Amino acid sequence: MRNISSILRIAKPLYHLMIALVILILINAALALVAPILSKFIVDDIVAQIQHSSGNVQRLGFFIGLAFVINLLSITITAFSERLGDHFAGRLRKFLTEKFYHKVLTLPQSYFDGELSGKIVNQLTRGILSINNFMNTATNFIVPTFLQSIFTIGVMWIFSPSIAIFTAILFPIYLTISFYSSVRWGREEVKKNTIEDSLRGRIQESIGNIKLVKAYTSEREEYTFVEKGLSDSNTIYARQSRIFHILDFFRNLSLNIILLLINIVVFSQTFRGNLTIGEMVLILQLVDQARRPLFAMSFILTQIQYAEAGSKEFFEIINLPSSEFFDTAQKRVVFVNDPSVSFEHVSFQYDTSREVLSDVTFSIKPRQTVALVGHSGAGKSTIVNLICKFYDPTGGIITLNNHMYKDISHDFVRRHVGLVFQENELFSSTIRKNVAYGTKASTKQIIDALKRANAYGFVKRLLKGLDSKIGERGVRLSGGQKQRIQIARAILRDAPILILDEATSSLDSRSEVEVQKGLENLMKGRLVVVIAHRFSTIQNVDQILVLDDGKIVDKGNPKDLAERKGIYRDLLRYQVEGNRKLLEKYEIY
Repeated sequence: MRNISSILRIAKPLYHLMIALVILILINAALALVAPILSKFIVDDIVAQIQHSSGNVQRLGFFIGLAFVINLLSITITAFSERLGDHFAGRLRKFLTEKFYHKVLTLPQSYFDGELSGKIVNQLTRGILSINNFMNTATNFIVPTFLQSIFTIGVMWIFSPSIAIFTAILFPIYLTISFYSSVRWGREEVKKNTIEDSLRGRIQESIGNIKLVKAYTSEREEYTFVEKGLSDSNTIYARQSRIFHILDFFRNLSLNIILLLINIVVFSQTFRGNLTIGEMVLILQLVDQARRPLFAMSFILTQIQYAEAGSKEFFEIINLPSSEFFDTAQKRVVFVNDPSVSFEHVSFQYDTSREVLSDVTFSIKPRQTVALVGHSGAGKSTIVNLICKFYDPTGGIITLNNHMYKDISHDFVRRHVGLVFQENELFSSTIRKNVAYGTKASTKQIIDALKRANAYGFVKRLLKGLDSKIGERGVRLSGGQKQRIQIARAILRDAPILILDEATSSLDSRSEVEVQKGLENLMKGRLVVVIAHRFSTIQNVDQILVLDDGKIVDKGNPKDLAERKGIYRDLLRYQVEGNRKLLEKYEIY
């Protein structure tokens, strides 16, 4: 029950609502016992009138009126408690979602490298649903049911101790079988949840890569994967159902046997005159009321197991150590003027890989443009990730204007950085919201950024202009248009450090020219780090760092590197010769 205790701890800020809700439900539970007691007096008065003409009409009317008033009071309290319950459920759902999302946003980048986004969202949804259901069960059933059972048996003991004992015996028998049933169910539920997470993650991936799926005619394979997962889940569910109904049969059989014994005792005692007709009616109603807590306890145990299984991954994520922190209240950042970045003997290794960077040392001066060049896998993107503090180095020191990275926050570092990615990192909202992302820019500022990014021309031709929706990851825009939206976003951010991660590598020549114009406007007056495979885009940089196998093997300006043997000259020759052969083939000189 480790997760149940976690649920109770995590809900501490809402205890005041829970207590108020429990008090209202307890009052209702106590009022529910008044009706059978009043019916006892009513029946006894009627019997007395029939047998001996000694009934009291005024007293009978009083009991009937009192029963009506109590019923009215119960209805009123029920309305208040249900409204409070809805309020509590909404507050709890908001609280849990915020807590989970805050945790996810503070987890290190390495966590997301190994997890599917669909799986994380599914764990959030299932966790909140199971916790919400459990808390509703706790407030509506667990405490009230426990006390109602004690009240019911206590009232019964006053009139017939033997029947009270028989009724009390019901609880351990019924609960033992129910507990065993719910434990077996919960054990299987964990297996189902694992399959469910995998399926949800895969479905989201397939939809996100739907062009790839269709292009490779893999619809059948994707469908089969999901179909098999659902079949496996149904097999587990069938096993759950079979075990549950077998145990449920024995649970209800024991209930009916004991109820039969209780009925025999009640009727025989009444027949002998040990109980009045009113007392018999009272006890039968109390026995019926005792059955309700039993059924409620069965439901409670099932909900506990659902909560235990459903919240497992939720709390696994909540309990992960956060490596990043942010303040929900946006604060004004005082930027470092003319920043410089330096790496001193930096090494880095991902959790399950060999060393990606080894003893890397370099400095980038204020307003300097530096290009990172090398074969794929040489370590270029890792250097960019370290500059952005997406990861921490496993060795060495990184500084921002002599401020050591380990002493400054992730938030502070990243507010100094503007990024233009190779992939089109856009949201499925409007152009306005994508350009202004992370800022509170005015329409005028957005338009100005689009103009400087060489993007306003195509934006104003769209049907709704700035308010045109671009689809998931910008699917309604061309590659060059998406890149120019990213550039406009970086211009608007106006950060003193700019990172261009192969920003033109996937573009055609015309789009590259248009994007390059936007980049030139963006790069002015900034420290710029460029990852580029097309060397035509880095011929005017101040310095090139050549990487190979996680090490800097050469550095210099483009002219010097082109004149001496090395990886840079080899890569440059491949590009130049490839272009020359293409021109010769079509006799273009």
